[in-house]
Amino acid sequence: MPSSKNFALIGAAGYIAPRHMQAIKTTGNQLLAAFDPNDSVGVIDSHFPNADFFTEFERFDRHVDLRRRAGNGGQIDYVAICSPNYLHDSHMRFALRSGAHAICEKPLVLNPWNIDGLQDIERDTGKRVNTILQLRLHPAIVALREQVQQGPHDHKHEVDLAYVTSRGHWYLQSWKGDPKKSGGIATNIGVHFFDMLHHIFGALQMNVVHLDSETKAAGYLEYQNARVRWFLSVDIEDVPAALREAGQRTYRSITVDGQEIEFSGGFTDLHNRSYEEILAGRGFGLDENRVAIETVSAIRNGKPAPRAGEAHPFLVRQA
Repeated sequence: MPSSKNFALIGAAGYIAPRHMQAIKTTGNQLLAAFDPNDSVGVIDSHFPNADFFTEFERFDRHVDLRRRAGNGGQIDYVAICSPNYLHDSHMRFALRSGAHAICEKPLVLNPWNIDGLQDIERDTGKRVNTILQLRLHPAIVALREQVQQGPHDHKHEVDLAYVTSRGHWYLQSWKGDPKKSGGIATNIGVHFFDMLHHIFGALQMNVVHLDSETKAAGYLEYQNARVRWFLSVDIEDVPAALREAGQRTYRSITVDGQEIEFSGGFTDLHNRSYEEILAGRGFGLDENRVAIETVSAIRNGKPAPRAGEAHPFLVRQA
């Protein structure tokens, strides 16, 4: 049985951090240290009540370094990174230079060139960056990818993707509402879908932006084996009326050639599965992220072209 690994966690007060704590625990490892400038981290008690906690990064850095230098088996093996998007690059660099592997939440980075710099540090340190691309592990997505790969390679499937995850007024006042920190809507809530599309349908051939605002984005993507109309939003008004009236605040739909892909279930243990794969040496690294990061970077930096490519029905409905 593999020996237990020592973890540190950056961003312990964030929304996604408890999934990482649970994954560390479920895979039989130990969280020894955690950092967050915010101290609302009582959730740690449910997983690792003895973990050291820091609200100042300098003290966290010193603690990790002392563990590394002690040479008594207490060094940090992995740093899990759940910090705001714009800090991911810096925190992965910290992990690698501290002699640890990194496990980073999506989006890995905001810009493609950050990937090149991280690859240089991987070579220098011998440590590896892993990322959470959990949709690649979802059974429905695995099955769809196999189906596409077994089908004709000169055929383009017709795909519609809509994801509405409504947020309150706090959203635009937080770092998530600042494109310089979050990367904007397409990056913050869409990057894992763009990775999924590339993973299933192959090389990206066209990227057209129809809309890119504070609360929603839409466009057209063409892959080797698919034409994709996409729509993303954090505006509750974009949840279909019948669902909204029933109290539902989120909506997710992916259709391929008119057939709905059912993957509403099966999400609860995907972080656990991701950690299992990473610890077994099968994690998704820097190169696996490149196309998705190039996609969202182009969306963020390009100019909308409303008349180019086919628009998603949700966008047409609003016109």
